Amino acid sequence: MRPQPPRPVGRSVDREAPSAVAVAVAARVCHSNGVRVVIATCSVDYTGRLSAHLPLATRLLLVKADGSVLVHSDGGSYKPLNWMSPPCALAELAPEEDEVASGVAAVWVVRHAKSGDALRIRLYDVLHDSTHPLGVDPGLVKDGVEAHLQALLAEHITTLGEGYQLVRREYLTAIGPVDILARDPGGRSVAIEIKRRGEIDGVEQLTRYLELLNRDPHLVAGGPVQGVFAAQEIKPQARTLATDRGIRCVTLDYEALRGMDDSASRLF
Repeated sequence: MRPQPPRPVGRSVDREAPSAVAVAVAARVCHSNGVRVVIATCSVDYTGRLSAHLPLATRLLLVKADGSVLVHSDGGSYKPLNWMSPPCALAELAPEEDEVASGVAAVWVVRHAKSGDALRIRLYDVLHDSTHPLGVDPGLVKDGVEAHLQALLAEHITTLGEGYQLVRREYLTAIGPVDILARDPGGRSVAIEIKRRGEIDGVEQLTRYLELLNRDPHLVAGGPVQGVFAAQEIKPQARTLATDRGIRCVTLDYEALRGMDDSASRLF
């Protein structure tokens, strides 16, 4: 783990082994079968390639099954104040004499297996401590990904204008497939590149496709192959570059393509 830029606060235990007192009292290496949720008044020190310190305050501590340990405050959105990423090991130690004198009830030492960086979390008052198995996570399922947009636009190709016709999806070129090849009302070939978020890289990609497609005599029989850059959101810089290269930009309404929201039928 390493503090974020301006890297999270914290300065951890030094890389030397825990004191003989701590080892003699107890050193329990913790292995979690789920996520452990602890709310405690604590201080946190991080040591290693960087040093940082979190002074005494009430915080949320998360110990995940993959070994990672995260220290959160009631703010800062999703970002932890400090953390340690796997491979690492968490050991719960009895506090040393000076720590006991200052009111420390327990000490966590989280040490990274490769770098030797470490967190020393001193717990003064534990308000909550529970473990919850979460099971296997199926992962994030995104709605409206490029493949869905491609299928929907192919099905509703007249979104680009009356008279447009689909030739095929995933039209192969020597450098990869063009998302959609279509024909406009005048019979000219149209190469369509689809993105969720349209950025300059997507315009560059379509430009390379157009250079190759315009070498094919069958495709240019009705005139040069035209380019359409379609996305749910198109960045201003990408739109400017596309316009400069003669590429048409189209903003896709995913809900409308799915038939869930027809803006043309709205009263207001």
